[in-house]
Amino acid sequence: MDKLDSICERIRADFDQRTALRDAALAKARELTRHASLAIRAIHREEEGEARKELAAATTLANEMRERLKEYPDLYFAGYTQDALKEHAEAALTVALIRGENLPTPEDLGVEYPAWLNGLTETLGELRRRCLDLLRPGYSNEVERLLAAMDDIFTQLVTMDYPDAVTDGLRRRTDMARGIIERTRADITVAFRQNELEAALERLSRKLPEE
Repeated sequence: MDKLDSICERIRADFDQRTALRDAALAKARELTRHASLAIRAIHREEEGEARKELAAATTLANEMRERLKEYPDLYFAGYTQDALKEHAEAALTVALIRGENLPTPEDLGVEYPAWLNGLTETLGELRRRCLDLLRPGYSNEVERLLAAMDDIFTQLVTMDYPDAVTDGLRRRTDMARGIIERTRADITVAFRQNELEAALERLSRKLPEE
């Protein structure tokens, strides 16, 4: 029984360390999610500099979290950690898509494939939001580029037909994405037809003789 005390003491020390790491990771995950959200808000406001600043802060936190947990994969792959990294991927991908830049790879962001793909899926909601903002004053050709990007993303997502245990629930998000794209396509079509109608009426009014 003499060994029991030493065994339990080692276990207790390990649990203390894991608990401290977990608490720190939770705090970093919350802060990372906040910076990712602020980056998305900034790019929608066309504040590119602010978006880059928030992305840089998110990247620093992601790197710190990954480094602290590299020897504790059970903590690194916990839900709250991967959710935060997904948010980081979503923010970075959203900024790139809105700015028309090359997409950062999973390796660029230091995130696992499921987090990157789930983040990519959630960019579709942000691209729809961007389209609606652009359509508010009237039809814009930019929405066609964004819609084409949404279609390209969806085309790839539907090929990821793997178990949820592998993709971390990607299929459910992909199913929801289909509706987002179709609603966006309908909104763009209505705006385009309205623009064409207004242009036709304007041409007609110029041809009519003045009273």
